[in-house]
Amino acid sequence: MTSELRDESFWDNDAQEPVAPRRGRRQRGADVVAKVERVETRGRARALQALYAADLRDLTKLRRIASHVFDDLAVEADEREFASKLVATVADRGAELDAALSDITANWRLERLGAIERSVLRLAAAEFARDETPVKVVIQEAVRLAERYGTARSARFVNGVLDAYARRLGRL
Repeated sequence: MTSELRDESFWDNDAQEPVAPRRGRRQRGADVVAKVERVETRGRARALQALYAADLRDLTKLRRIASHVFDDLAVEADEREFASKLVATVADRGAELDAALSDITANWRLERLGAIERSVLRLAAAEFARDETPVKVVIQEAVRLAERYGTARSARFVNGVLDAYARRLGRL
């Protein structure tokens, strides 16, 4: 009965072959994002992934965890270099950065925040400490990371905290 329902000539017809994808300017997906994003933007995302993983496991082993994350994700050398500098700053000055962030988030203990928000705030605080990137860029990138990996509510919270932190540092 199944042989009667199946028309073999349909499958042999050249017109039914799969069409190759179009070539040209219009592309979608991760390939386009990777080409458009700057190395620093991708590096921040990689550093955030490492901070998040360490936050869930053991923040005292941040450097080792970051190395494993970067290896597992096959992070490109330029991204890895940028991300490693941020991770090293958090590893070296983590207690100091957490104390400064805790002063800003007086109504919210840092431990009570979600891991994404906490990691984004640490990342931005480390970038403020390095003082290599304009403050508004740091805040904007942190808000984008919070939106991308967290929620719109996370992004608003991160924006408010980092704005207050930058003002306290006298940078805004």
